[in-house]
Amino acid sequence: MGIRLAAAASAGLGLYASFPPIGVWILAPVAIAMFVATVRGQSARAGACYGMIMGLALFLPLLPWVGEYVGAAPWLALATIQALFVAIFGATVDRLSRLRFGFVWIACAWVAMEAIRSRIPFGGFPWGRIAFGQADGPLLPLASLAGAPGLSFVVVMTGSAMALFVVSGRGRRVACLGSTVAVAAVTVAAPYFAPAAQERITVASIQGNVPRSGLDFNSQRRAVLDNHVQRTIELAAEVRSGRVDQPDLVIWPENSSDIDPLRNLDAAQRIDEAAQAIGVPILVGAVLQQDDGTSRNTSIVWDPETGPGQEHDKRQLVPFGEYLPLRPLVTALAPFAAQAGNFIPGDGNGVVDLAGVRLAVATCYEVAFDPLLTESVRAGASLIAVPTNNATFGRTNMTYQQLAMSRVRAVEHGRPVVVAATSGVSAVIDARGSISGETELFTSAAVVTSITLGTGLTPATVAGDLPQWIATASALLALGYSLRRTPTPAPIHLSTTMQRSS
Repeated sequence: MGIRLAAAASAGLGLYASFPPIGVWILAPVAIAMFVATVRGQSARAGACYGMIMGLALFLPLLPWVGEYVGAAPWLALATIQALFVAIFGATVDRLSRLRFGFVWIACAWVAMEAIRSRIPFGGFPWGRIAFGQADGPLLPLASLAGAPGLSFVVVMTGSAMALFVVSGRGRRVACLGSTVAVAAVTVAAPYFAPAAQERITVASIQGNVPRSGLDFNSQRRAVLDNHVQRTIELAAEVRSGRVDQPDLVIWPENSSDIDPLRNLDAAQRIDEAAQAIGVPILVGAVLQQDDGTSRNTSIVWDPETGPGQEHDKRQLVPFGEYLPLRPLVTALAPFAAQAGNFIPGDGNGVVDLAGVRLAVATCYEVAFDPLLTESVRAGASLIAVPTNNATFGRTNMTYQQLAMSRVRAVEHGRPVVVAATSGVSAVIDARGSISGETELFTSAAVVTSITLGTGLTPATVAGDLPQWIATASALLALGYSLRRTPTPAPIHLSTTMQRSS
């Protein structure tokens, strides 16, 4: 048992190492293979135990940024909750592995597990999905065919096939090899399904930086706004001197103006100053205060001539951060939780018009959720913006993990992505997932680059959640079938027993 526990823990650490900043993508299928081999032949209870160990070994090192400035309790609680989902997956592995094409059903079960934990509790937490560790791997083009769920499916199927190839008979080994060849063929063909390119434009991502990191970021509101204004004015000077191309549009980060510019004239004047200097519209991340005491996390299109225009309110809010679920109960149990924000979610399709470009806005946390960007791209967005504020997480791995998600989204939807962060990492990503420019952490910088807008829809965008639900239904059906065919003891025939005794 000790060897199996160590193997399960090693599998979890291997999965962790497949994510940035380590980013060794091949460790993901290897870790899955190790786990399947560990659980093979074990009871459902034992599988759940080993799954819990693997989950903790994955999420504990993956999520320490959650407690960077608020202590270990939220980090440990979140990692434990996420590990419970992996434990449920572990309980199913042995049964599914014994079915014909067991590696397929195991992959379906993993995708089902990711689908559930991406939705519950409190809207879900998609961080740590296997697909988000594959931004540098050769399987990334598959995201354009079946999205992040399809990419996770192939990685888990490959790892499961590796394990079952070793322990299965000749017939099943042929099936494992056949599936590997099929994956390779589809991966080669995937780029041909990418939508056609459209016009080229020049975009600028502004990273103004913050005076200092930490939870007191909000006390630095004016300094942060001034930093983004100043860096935009500096960019305008670089454009006039000919050192930098004139951008067609500019994107500022989430929380670049935590002073409500619709209520505070001085903040509006400063943003006007920046927009008029650069001469093109700016997408400004602002916090807007409501009369009822609530707030909106909003991206505002700010025109150099007409000022504020279209808005996008963040739709997927961070529980226990931007809002507090079950506020009366939680604050009674933990009074410090009252510090959580009182934001309200937006609605709509997440698309704004910025300088004539249909722009999908995925504010920070939103980039992790499949349906949001799918809806925006289906609504006609040709460019994706990810304005984000990572200053409250310090110099942790969070920003690199989020950048990898943005790269997967670029391929999934065949759209370039512009990431604008208050303190880094800001970047521009093309529709193949390649980074064409990025900043360092905690520096004032601007990324200016030419990109090709996307047009048409990838198969993944058209399919939306369908592959995920097909995988979930398949896993449930396979599990039900495996339970029905549980072997029963063979009947003892009296004549045979008498013959043996004689």
